[in-house]
Amino acid sequence: MIQQPLVKNSALKETTYSADHQCPNCTHQGLSLFYEVRNVPVHSCLMLSTQQEALDFPCGDVALGFCDRCGFVTNVLFDSKWSAYAPNYEDQQSFSPTFNKFALDLANRLIEKYDLRDKDLVEIGCSKGDFLLLLCELGNNRGVGIDPSVVAGRVKSKAADRVKFIQDYYSQKHAEYVGDFICCRHTLEHIHPTFEFIRTVRRSIGDRANIPVFFEIPDTTRVLRDMAFEDIYYEHCSYFTPGSLARLFRSCGFEVTDLYRDYGDQYLMIEALPVAIPSDKIHPLEETLEQMKEDVQYFATNIKNKLETWKQNLEQWQAQGQRVVVWGSGSKCVAFLTTLNTIDKIQYVIDINPHRHGKFIPGVGKEIKSPEFLKEYQPDRVIVMNPIYCDEIGQMLNEMGVVTELVPL
Repeated sequence: MIQQPLVKNSALKETTYSADHQCPNCTHQGLSLFYEVRNVPVHSCLMLSTQQEALDFPCGDVALGFCDRCGFVTNVLFDSKWSAYAPNYEDQQSFSPTFNKFALDLANRLIEKYDLRDKDLVEIGCSKGDFLLLLCELGNNRGVGIDPSVVAGRVKSKAADRVKFIQDYYSQKHAEYVGDFICCRHTLEHIHPTFEFIRTVRRSIGDRANIPVFFEIPDTTRVLRDMAFEDIYYEHCSYFTPGSLARLFRSCGFEVTDLYRDYGDQYLMIEALPVAIPSDKIHPLEETLEQMKEDVQYFATNIKNKLETWKQNLEQWQAQGQRVVVWGSGSKCVAFLTTLNTIDKIQYVIDINPHRHGKFIPGVGKEIKSPEFLKEYQPDRVIVMNPIYCDEIGQMLNEMGVVTELVPL
């Protein structure tokens, strides 16, 4: 089987203004386009059973546009018809000890800060329910989780009988589920009409001024400054920095009470309270629009060189006959391989999530292997999609007797 090149990449050295596109975050007409990746899989985490199914997976285009009114970045070519999340959307991260420690620390911090004990909690976009169950177990809380990909019973927990899961997309029809605390983690970046989404959350709260909300998303400041092209993919149609996120929440009737980064500065967190009178409080972490413009221009000017360097590395390693694998089969992996158009340079992809093993990656066609596969394969290099896991991966490889070089992105 001959696999055809997937991507025609176009890193624009200068931003190009387009009056045709409206910002979904503030409704301003006109965006500056600065990065394009064509013909990429419309989903990265849907698990497919055969290689052919993976190779035939639908593709779409990414063209990032920057709004100079609110600082928001969006994929202007995003088509919501591909937002088909289902139980076979596999994004569960709780098989990693590193991630579990982060989640446990975060849950304990929120419980202490907001006295989440014997309370009613709501999580919008709860995935498989790990975090909501953790909050309910640690604080003896009750919970409602809403997500089209949720699988009730997947995560075992002592709090399972106190948590209700709704397999659906969050919308106005779920406004009755407010409780005493609302959280939403790694969902807003998948939402194209961001203003309408946050307004829906605000309307559901009504005049109850003491309901805190907590959102967690990827931080786009890091993506731009580190030229982290592996974090740009089709499902992520919305890209936030501290400033654009805070402006959105204020415009929708919230006051930002805290704004911070975590998880190696990869994640951006916002905490807010509903207010009746629009808030004008600016958090110190918020960047100015001028700073955001500089970050966008830096990315546009330098990303091509970074892509070329990675292409040359992969080609050189292949020419030398080296065995190179990727560790991490999620969205970063799909973006890494398709953006570079070097799928043929990597033979195997490794993941610790057992629900991914034996499945095939959309648009890439590689079968996902378990870490134990490396005992026999003995790779020369392991490209780690997320550097925060290097220590964890290195320890696993040592325990398996695999001697190799870890190459973090």
